[in-house]
Amino acid sequence: MTTPAPQPALRADARRNYERLVSAAREVFAARGIDVPMDDIARHAGVGSATLYRRFPTREALLQAVHRDQIDALCSRAQELLAAPSPDDGLATWLRELARQGSTSRSLATALMIALRDEGSDVSWCREAMYAAAAALLDRAQQAGTVRADVAAGQVLKLVNAVAFVTEGEPDGEQQADALLAIVMDGLRPR
Repeated sequence: MTTPAPQPALRADARRNYERLVSAAREVFAARGIDVPMDDIARHAGVGSATLYRRFPTREALLQAVHRDQIDALCSRAQELLAAPSPDDGLATWLRELARQGSTSRSLATALMIALRDEGSDVSWCREAMYAAAAALLDRAQQAGTVRADVAAGQVLKLVNAVAFVTEGEPDGEQQADALLAIVMDGLRPR
């Protein structure tokens, strides 16, 4: 699994600007979605546009920084669930947690969609990490015979991301996501 390249140590003022930009992006994305003009994020952070683009040359790079902790936590959780007594339950639990994260964060589902679609994007580390996490859980369930052998990790991630995307921001989004994921899990079972 590839992780993002380590960033060189930043001066204190550059570090503060980085943190302000990430915090501002998180707030603005949550309030207005990810299509908000990048200059609005810079303004919300109290920095110039040049500072934003120097640190985050693309929207995808900014999304990566905003969601890094969530993605790392999801990957760690997948590792934990590899020890679940039932491979099927471990996979279903992780998919539910992934969908919940995506449906409660207005921009995470979109960030994951970008990462899953574009191998060359600025969030390719996310793509590789999420594929590895999903593949490990899926392989375990397939080896146990509880999930169809003809299903690939990318397909499962796209299905769950679609569930997260359509339930994002819904008042009963968690319940809708759980119901849709039950259908997905039924479809993954061998016939």
